[in-house]
Amino acid sequence: MEYLIIIIGAILVNNVVLVQFLGICPFLGVSNKVSTALGMAAAVVFVMALATTVTFLLQIMVLVPLKIEFLQTLVFILVIAALVQMVELILKKVSQPLYQALGVYLPLITTNCAILGVAVLVTRQGYTLLQSVTYAVGIAIGFGFALTIFAGIREQMDLQDIPEAMKGAPIALVTAGLLSLAFMGFSGMIK
Repeated sequence: MEYLIIIIGAILVNNVVLVQFLGICPFLGVSNKVSTALGMAAAVVFVMALATTVTFLLQIMVLVPLKIEFLQTLVFILVIAALVQMVELILKKVSQPLYQALGVYLPLITTNCAILGVAVLVTRQGYTLLQSVTYAVGIAIGFGFALTIFAGIREQMDLQDIPEAMKGAPIALVTAGLLSLAFMGFSGMIK
C-alpha cells in the first residue's frame, strides 16, 4: 500500500511538471504531437529510474561516507550525463530499433532538470532504494502523463481558430497554466 501511495502521489499530487515545475523545457518543446510526447515519456521513464538508482547508491556509498555531500549536484549532473551517453551507446549496439525509437529523445533528457530534481528529492525525503525507484518511476509516469495530455490539447488547438496574438507560445503557456491548476485539485489527496 505504501508503494501505491508513493506512485499515485508522484503522478497526480506532486506531478513534476505541473506542480513542482521541473522539466518545463521538454514539456513545452516536445509537446506538439502525441507520438513525440509518448516517445519522450518512454525515454524519461527508463532514464529516470536508472539515474535515480545510480545516484541514490552513489549518495549512500560514496558522498555520505566521505562527507562530501556538498558535491551532490555536480556529481549527479555528471553521472546523469554519463548514464545517458552510456545508454545511447549500448542501445546503438544492442537494439537498433529501440535506439531509433528513443535515440532522438536521449540527448534531450541530459538537460532535463526533472531527472536531476528527482535524484536530489529522493535523497532529501529519506526514501529507501526501492521507495526511491518507485518514486522515480511514478514521477516519470506523471511527466509522461502531463506531456501526453498537453500534446493532445495542443494538437486539438491547431484545429481551432485562435486569435493571431494568442497563437504559438502564448496559448501554450495559458493552457499549461490551466492544466497545472487542474492538477492542483489533487493536492491534499495524498501527502
